[in-house]
Amino acid sequence: MTSRRPFRRSIFLAAAIALFAAFATSPARADRCDDSAKQLANLIDKLKVNFKAANTVYMTHPQAKELSVACRGDKFAIELYAKGDRKPKPEFFALVGAMAAAVFSIPKDDAMTGSSRCLKRMGLLRGDKVTMRFRRLNMECQRNKTEAWIAITRGKDE
Repeated sequence: MTSRRPFRRSIFLAAAIALFAAFATSPARADRCDDSAKQLANLIDKLKVNFKAANTVYMTHPQAKELSVACRGDKFAIELYAKGDRKPKPEFFALVGAMAAAVFSIPKDDAMTGSSRCLKRMGLLRGDKVTMRFRRLNMECQRNKTEAWIAITRGKDE
């Protein structure tokens, strides 16, 4: 009788090589948040990508105190968050509009109009928290004594 060990060893070796080749040649897939952040950094001057934590990419810009792009939440597909002074300057509106236009693929004028409406509606009559919908985007603006911030999201089903 002959031993079957060399035959089994060669099958195992061939299977291991095939498995390694399958994983070695698979294309690398970039995260949508990373792609959005890199695209924003290329489009907007002085915007820098800081770091990524979980599904959120944090960025910096001289006109904003905080900036981030988040992906795959439980209620949204993608979110843009920006924080600035209590009384935002036109440069902040332009920054948020340009970022929203790039992230959500809408015209820059529409993005600037929606974000400025949301941030300007906060006040004595409507309070310090405003929620509105503009061009299939959900916008939530809030403020406290020193800062104002806006979160722009698009739902998963849109």
